[in-house]
Amino acid sequence: MGATKLSGMQKQVLSLYRGFLRAARSKPATEDRKRIEMIVSTEFRKNSKEVDRKNFQYIEYLLRLGHKQLDQLKSPDMVSISSVKIN
Repeated sequence: MGATKLSGMQKQVLSLYRGFLRAARSKPATEDRKRIEMIVSTEFRKNSKEVDRKNFQYIEYLLRLGHKQLDQLKSPDMVSISSVKIN
């Protein structure tokens, strides 16, 4: 049974996702952890459906943005995150 080989960019996206989940687990309040996990899961699923897989520039932009947000979330002063829907 052969596993599908992931591209470098796919590995970066999965690593970022796992990083967000680890950061969520480090938060003291259970409801904050659940909220962070829900927002992260929703955003990653939304982007996986809406972003063209061949639009490398935009994916790289989202990766950079995600890493900045992850760094902020890792801060001990940051308790939770929020999501804003813009039409």
